[in-house]
Amino acid sequence: MAIGIARREFVAGLGGTAVAWPLAARAQQASMPVVGFLSSFSPNAGFDAAFHQGLKEIGFIDGQNYAIEYRYAEGHYDRLPALAADLVRRRVAVIFAVGGSAPGLAAKAATTKIPIVFGSGGDDPVKDGLVASLNRPGENVTGVSVITTELASKRYELLHLLVPKVEVIGVLINPNYHDANLQTQEIQQAANTMNQTVNVANARSEGDIDAAFVALVQRGAGALFVANDPFFASRRNQIVALAARYAIPAMYFARDYPDVGGLMSYGADFTEAFRQEGIYVGRILKGEKPADLPVLRPTKFELVINLKTAKALSLAIPPNLLALADEVIE
Repeated sequence: MAIGIARREFVAGLGGTAVAWPLAARAQQASMPVVGFLSSFSPNAGFDAAFHQGLKEIGFIDGQNYAIEYRYAEGHYDRLPALAADLVRRRVAVIFAVGGSAPGLAAKAATTKIPIVFGSGGDDPVKDGLVASLNRPGENVTGVSVITTELASKRYELLHLLVPKVEVIGVLINPNYHDANLQTQEIQQAANTMNQTVNVANARSEGDIDAAFVALVQRGAGALFVANDPFFASRRNQIVALAARYAIPAMYFARDYPDVGGLMSYGADFTEAFRQEGIYVGRILKGEKPADLPVLRPTKFELVINLKTAKALSLAIPPNLLALADEVIE
Protein backbone atom coordinates (compact mmCIF):
# COMPACT_ATOMS: atom_id res chain seq x y z
CA MET A 1 0.00 0.00 0.00
CA ALA A 2 1.67 3.20 -1.12
CA ILE A 3 0.75 6.03 1.16
CA GLY A 4 2.44 9.42 1.18
CA ILE A 5 1.82 12.97 2.28
CA ALA A 6 0.03 15.36 -0.07
CA ARG A 7 1.61 18.77 0.31
CA ARG A 8 2.04 20.55 -3.02
CA GLU A 9 1.57 17.48 -5.11
CA PHE A 10 -1.50 18.08 -7.21
CA VAL A 11 -1.37 17.07 -10.83
CA ALA A 12 -3.17 18.31 -13.90
CA GLY A 13 -3.45 17.48 -17.54
CA LEU A 14 -2.33 19.69 -20.40
CA GLY A 15 -3.59 23.23 -20.25
CA GLY A 16 -3.93 25.72 -23.05
CA THR A 17 -2.63 29.23 -23.47
CA ALA A 18 -4.03 31.67 -20.97
CA VAL A 19 -6.27 34.33 -22.45
CA ALA A 20 -8.02 37.24 -20.87
CA TRP A 21 -11.27 36.52 -19.07
CA PRO A 22 -13.70 39.39 -18.64
CA LEU A 23 -14.17 40.23 -14.97
CA ALA A 24 -17.22 41.96 -13.58
CA ALA A 25 -14.94 44.03 -11.38
CA ARG A 26 -13.30 45.68 -14.41
CA ALA A 27 -16.56 47.36 -15.21
CA GLN A 28 -16.36 48.98 -11.81
CA GLN A 29 -12.88 50.36 -12.65
CA ALA A 30 -11.49 51.55 -9.33
CA SER A 31 -13.42 49.00 -7.27
CA MET A 32 -11.67 45.91 -5.98
CA PRO A 33 -12.71 42.59 -7.52
CA VAL A 34 -15.05 40.62 -5.30
CA VAL A 35 -14.67 36.85 -4.83
CA GLY A 36 -17.86 34.97 -4.03
CA PHE A 37 -17.21 32.19 -1.50
CA LEU A 38 -19.98 29.59 -1.85
CA SER A 39 -19.58 26.78 0.67
CA SER A 40 -21.39 23.70 1.93
CA PHE A 41 -19.39 24.09 5.14
CA SER A 42 -20.13 26.25 8.14
CA PRO A 43 -17.92 29.26 8.94
CA ASN A 44 -15.94 27.25 11.52
CA ALA A 45 -14.74 24.63 9.04
CA GLY A 46 -11.20 25.99 9.36
CA PHE A 47 -9.96 25.98 5.75
CA ASP A 48 -10.39 29.66 4.87
CA ALA A 49 -6.84 30.60 5.90
CA ALA A 50 -5.34 28.19 3.35
CA PHE A 51 -7.56 29.65 0.62
CA HIS A 52 -6.38 33.17 1.47
CA GLN A 53 -2.77 31.91 1.53
CA GLY A 54 -3.12 30.64 -2.04
CA LEU A 55 -4.46 34.01 -3.16
CA LYS A 56 -1.62 35.76 -1.33
CA GLU A 57 0.94 33.63 -3.15
CA ILE A 58 -0.45 34.86 -6.45
CA GLY A 59 -0.40 38.49 -5.30
CA PHE A 60 -3.84 39.09 -3.75
CA ILE A 61 -4.38 40.22 -0.17
CA ASP A 62 -7.87 40.36 1.30
CA GLY A 63 -9.01 43.93 1.81
CA GLN A 64 -6.13 45.40 -0.17
CA ASN A 65 -6.70 44.32 -3.76
CA TYR A 66 -9.71 42.03 -3.50
CA ALA A 67 -12.78 41.62 -1.34
CA ILE A 68 -14.73 38.49 -0.46
CA GLU A 69 -18.40 37.70 0.03
CA TYR A 70 -19.11 34.57 2.10
CA ARG A 71 -22.18 32.39 1.62
CA TYR A 72 -22.34 29.29 3.86
CA ALA A 73 -24.99 26.59 3.45
CA GLU A 74 -23.88 24.95 6.73
CA GLY A 75 -24.67 21.45 5.51
CA HIS A 76 -28.09 22.42 4.10
CA TYR A 77 -27.44 21.60 0.45
CA ASP A 78 -30.88 22.79 -0.65
CA ARG A 79 -29.83 26.37 0.22
CA LEU A 80 -27.01 26.43 -2.33
CA PRO A 81 -28.98 27.49 -5.46
CA ALA A 82 -30.35 30.59 -3.72
CA LEU A 83 -26.92 31.45 -2.30
CA ALA A 84 -25.34 31.06 -5.74
CA ALA A 85 -28.00 33.24 -7.34
CA ASP A 86 -27.33 35.90 -4.70
CA LEU A 87 -23.62 35.97 -5.59
CA VAL A 88 -24.48 36.29 -9.27
CA ARG A 89 -26.72 39.26 -8.49
CA ARG A 90 -23.80 40.70 -6.50
CA ARG A 91 -21.80 40.53 -9.77
CA VAL A 92 -18.76 38.95 -8.17
CA ALA A 93 -15.64 38.51 -10.29
CA VAL A 94 -15.15 34.82 -9.47
CA ILE A 95 -17.18 32.25 -7.56
CA PHE A 96 -15.26 29.79 -5.40
CA ALA A 97 -17.61 26.85 -4.82
CA VAL A 98 -16.47 24.31 -2.24
CA GLY A 99 -17.79 21.31 -0.32
CA GLY A 100 -18.70 18.43 -2.62
CA SER A 101 -20.01 18.86 -6.13
CA ALA A 102 -23.26 20.56 -5.07
CA PRO A 103 -21.87 24.13 -4.67
CA GLY A 104 -20.14 23.95 -8.05
CA LEU A 105 -23.27 22.65 -9.74
CA ALA A 106 -25.37 25.35 -8.08
CA ALA A 107 -22.96 28.04 -9.26
CA LYS A 108 -22.81 26.57 -12.76
CA ALA A 109 -26.61 26.57 -12.98
CA ALA A 110 -26.68 30.20 -11.84
CA THR A 111 -24.22 31.63 -14.37
CA THR A 112 -22.45 30.81 -17.62
CA LYS A 113 -20.39 34.01 -17.56
CA ILE A 114 -18.82 34.41 -14.13
CA PRO A 115 -15.73 32.19 -13.70
CA ILE A 116 -16.16 29.35 -11.19
CA VAL A 117 -13.45 27.49 -9.27
CA PHE A 118 -14.77 24.42 -7.47
CA GLY A 119 -13.28 22.45 -4.62
CA SER A 120 -14.98 19.06 -4.64
CA GLY A 121 -14.61 15.84 -2.71
CA GLY A 122 -16.51 14.09 -5.48
CA ASP A 123 -14.31 11.68 -7.38
CA ASP A 124 -15.42 12.42 -10.94
CA PRO A 125 -16.11 16.08 -11.84
CA VAL A 126 -16.86 14.99 -15.40
CA LYS A 127 -19.48 12.45 -14.33
CA ASP A 128 -20.91 14.94 -11.85
CA GLY A 129 -21.40 17.42 -14.68
CA LEU A 130 -19.00 20.10 -13.44
CA VAL A 131 -16.61 20.02 -16.40
CA ALA A 132 -16.35 18.54 -19.89
CA SER A 133 -12.96 16.95 -19.18
CA LEU A 134 -10.17 17.17 -16.62
CA ASN A 135 -7.54 18.49 -19.03
CA ARG A 136 -9.80 20.97 -20.78
CA PRO A 137 -12.71 21.79 -18.49
CA GLY A 138 -14.47 24.03 -21.00
CA GLU A 139 -16.89 26.89 -20.40
CA ASN A 140 -16.46 28.93 -17.22
CA VAL A 141 -15.59 26.20 -14.68
CA THR A 142 -12.42 24.58 -13.32
CA GLY A 143 -11.16 23.55 -9.91
CA VAL A 144 -9.68 20.89 -7.65
CA SER A 145 -11.07 17.38 -7.20
CA VAL A 146 -9.81 16.22 -3.81
CA ILE A 147 -10.86 12.54 -4.20
CA THR A 148 -12.57 11.24 -1.09
CA THR A 149 -15.40 8.86 -1.96
CA GLU A 150 -13.27 6.40 -3.91
CA LEU A 151 -11.02 6.11 -0.86
CA ALA A 152 -13.87 4.72 1.27
CA SER A 153 -12.81 1.10 0.79
CA LYS A 154 -9.16 1.97 1.58
CA ARG A 155 -10.20 3.75 4.77
CA TYR A 156 -12.29 0.75 5.72
CA GLU A 157 -9.32 -1.57 5.13
CA LEU A 158 -7.18 0.56 7.43
CA LEU A 159 -9.89 0.53 10.09
CA HIS A 160 -10.00 -3.26 9.82
CA LEU A 161 -6.24 -3.39 10.39
CA LEU A 162 -6.79 -1.37 13.54
CA VAL A 163 -9.62 -3.50 14.98
CA PRO A 164 -9.51 -6.86 13.13
CA LYS A 165 -11.60 -8.65 15.77
CA VAL A 166 -14.49 -6.18 15.79
CA GLU A 167 -17.55 -7.80 14.24
CA VAL A 168 -19.86 -4.77 13.88
CA ILE A 169 -18.69 -1.50 12.28
CA GLY A 170 -20.87 1.57 12.72
CA VAL A 171 -21.11 3.96 9.80
CA LEU A 172 -22.10 7.59 10.25
CA ILE A 173 -23.47 9.00 7.00
CA ASN A 174 -25.53 11.93 5.79
CA PRO A 175 -28.12 10.67 3.27
CA ASN A 176 -28.46 14.21 1.88
CA TYR A 177 -24.87 14.16 0.59
CA HIS A 178 -24.76 13.38 -3.12
CA ASP A 179 -22.24 10.51 -2.74
CA ALA A 180 -23.99 8.89 0.23
CA ASN A 181 -25.30 5.85 -1.65
CA LEU A 182 -21.99 5.27 -3.43
CA GLN A 183 -20.08 5.45 -0.15
CA THR A 184 -22.48 3.02 1.48
CA GLN A 185 -21.97 0.55 -1.38
CA GLU A 186 -18.17 0.87 -1.16
CA ILE A 187 -18.21 0.30 2.60
CA GLN A 188 -20.60 -2.63 2.39
CA GLN A 189 -18.48 -4.36 -0.25
CA ALA A 190 -15.35 -3.91 1.86
CA ALA A 191 -17.14 -5.27 4.93
CA ASN A 192 -18.34 -8.33 3.02
CA THR A 193 -14.79 -9.28 2.08
CA MET A 194 -13.76 -9.08 5.75
CA ASN A 195 -16.79 -10.90 7.17
CA GLN A 196 -17.89 -7.90 9.18
CA THR A 197 -21.34 -6.43 9.69
CA VAL A 198 -22.01 -2.80 8.83
CA ASN A 199 -24.59 -0.84 10.78
CA VAL A 200 -25.49 2.49 9.18
CA ALA A 201 -26.81 5.48 11.14
CA ASN A 202 -28.05 8.52 9.21
CA ALA A 203 -27.38 12.05 10.41
CA ARG A 204 -28.71 15.18 8.72
CA SER A 205 -28.43 17.58 11.66
CA GLU A 206 -26.40 18.23 14.80
CA GLY A 207 -29.04 16.48 16.90
CA ASP A 208 -29.03 13.52 14.53
CA ILE A 209 -25.31 13.02 15.18
CA ASP A 210 -25.90 12.67 18.93
CA ALA A 211 -28.75 10.22 18.31
CA ALA A 212 -26.70 8.25 15.79
CA PHE A 213 -23.93 7.58 18.33
CA VAL A 214 -26.46 6.37 20.88
CA ALA A 215 -28.05 4.05 18.31
CA LEU A 216 -24.74 2.64 17.06
CA VAL A 217 -23.51 1.89 20.56
CA GLN A 218 -26.80 0.21 21.43
CA ARG A 219 -26.48 -1.92 18.29
CA GLY A 220 -23.06 -3.14 19.38
CA ALA A 221 -20.79 -1.21 17.04
CA GLY A 222 -17.19 -1.77 18.11
CA ALA A 223 -15.71 0.84 15.76
CA LEU A 224 -16.90 3.79 13.70
CA PHE A 225 -16.45 4.79 10.07
CA VAL A 226 -17.31 8.45 9.42
CA ALA A 227 -18.33 8.98 5.80
CA ASN A 228 -16.92 11.99 4.00
CA ASP A 229 -19.28 14.94 3.96
CA PRO A 230 -18.81 18.73 4.36
CA PHE A 231 -21.56 18.69 6.99
CA PHE A 232 -19.52 16.29 9.13
CA ALA A 233 -16.35 18.31 8.55
CA SER A 234 -18.14 21.31 10.02
CA ARG A 235 -19.15 19.20 13.05
CA ARG A 236 -15.80 17.48 13.57
CA ASN A 237 -15.36 18.67 17.16
CA GLN A 238 -18.78 17.30 18.09
CA ILE A 239 -18.09 13.96 16.38
CA VAL A 240 -14.63 13.55 17.94
CA ALA A 241 -16.03 14.38 21.39
CA LEU A 242 -18.79 11.80 21.01
CA ALA A 243 -16.31 9.13 19.88
CA ALA A 244 -14.29 9.86 23.03
CA ARG A 245 -17.39 9.81 25.26
CA TYR A 246 -18.46 6.41 24.00
CA ALA A 247 -14.86 5.12 23.75
CA ILE A 248 -15.29 4.01 20.16
CA PRO A 249 -12.31 3.85 17.74
CA ALA A 250 -13.10 5.93 14.65
CA MET A 251 -11.75 6.38 11.13
CA TYR A 252 -12.13 9.80 9.50
CA PHE A 253 -11.64 11.16 5.99
CA ALA A 254 -9.46 14.20 6.78
CA ARG A 255 -6.53 14.95 9.06
CA ASP A 256 -8.48 17.78 10.70
CA TYR A 257 -10.10 15.13 12.91
CA PRO A 258 -6.87 13.74 14.42
CA ASP A 259 -5.71 17.32 14.83
CA VAL A 260 -8.59 17.90 17.28
CA GLY A 261 -8.32 14.52 19.00
CA GLY A 262 -9.76 12.05 16.51
CA LEU A 263 -8.07 8.66 16.34
CA MET A 264 -7.16 8.14 12.70
CA SER A 265 -7.68 9.57 9.20
CA TYR A 266 -6.75 8.74 5.66
CA GLY A 267 -7.14 11.06 2.69
CA ALA A 268 -5.79 13.98 0.74
CA ASP A 269 -4.58 17.14 2.44
CA PHE A 270 -7.63 19.43 2.44
CA THR A 271 -5.55 22.42 3.55
CA GLU A 272 -3.32 22.03 0.53
CA ALA A 273 -6.37 21.70 -1.71
CA PHE A 274 -7.75 25.01 -0.43
CA ARG A 275 -4.38 26.64 -1.07
CA GLN A 276 -4.39 25.38 -4.64
CA GLU A 277 -7.94 26.61 -5.10
CA GLY A 278 -6.90 30.05 -3.87
CA ILE A 279 -4.10 30.09 -6.43
CA TYR A 280 -6.55 29.24 -9.21
CA VAL A 281 -8.90 32.04 -8.14
CA GLY A 282 -5.94 34.44 -8.15
CA ARG A 283 -4.87 33.35 -11.62
CA ILE A 284 -8.37 34.01 -12.92
CA LEU A 285 -8.41 37.43 -11.25
CA LYS A 286 -5.21 38.13 -13.17
CA GLY A 287 -6.93 37.31 -16.45
CA GLU A 288 -6.61 33.59 -17.13
CA LYS A 289 -9.59 31.67 -18.44
CA PRO A 290 -11.09 28.75 -16.44
CA ALA A 291 -11.42 26.65 -19.59
CA ASP A 292 -7.62 26.70 -19.92
CA LEU A 293 -6.88 25.69 -16.33
CA PRO A 294 -6.99 21.88 -16.01
CA VAL A 295 -8.70 20.30 -13.04
CA LEU A 296 -6.16 19.44 -10.33
CA ARG A 297 -6.15 16.15 -8.44
CA PRO A 298 -3.93 14.93 -5.58
CA THR A 299 -1.41 12.19 -6.27
CA LYS A 300 -0.56 11.26 -2.69
CA PHE A 301 -2.56 10.72 0.46
CA GLU A 302 -1.75 10.67 4.16
CA LEU A 303 -2.51 8.35 7.03
CA VAL A 304 -2.53 10.22 10.35
CA ILE A 305 -2.79 8.47 13.72
CA ASN A 306 -3.28 10.17 17.08
CA LEU A 307 -1.44 8.03 19.65
CA LYS A 308 -2.68 10.14 22.56
CA THR A 309 -6.25 9.24 21.60
CA ALA A 310 -5.31 5.59 21.16
CA LYS A 311 -3.87 5.58 24.67
CA ALA A 312 -7.05 7.14 26.07
CA LEU A 313 -9.00 4.32 24.40
CA SER A 314 -6.55 1.73 25.81
CA LEU A 315 -6.01 0.73 22.19
CA ALA A 316 -2.69 -0.65 20.95
CA ILE A 317 -1.96 0.36 17.37
CA PRO A 318 -0.77 -2.74 15.46
CA PRO A 319 2.87 -2.36 14.31
CA ASN A 320 1.95 -3.04 10.66
CA LEU A 321 -0.54 -0.16 10.74
CA LEU A 322 1.79 2.17 12.60
CA ALA A 323 4.46 1.52 9.97
CA LEU A 324 2.10 2.84 7.29
CA ALA A 325 1.44 6.14 9.07
CA ASP A 326 2.71 9.32 7.42
CA GLU A 327 2.27 11.25 10.65
CA VAL A 328 1.86 10.21 14.26
CA ILE A 329 0.46 12.69 16.75
CA GLU A 330 1.79 12.05 20.27
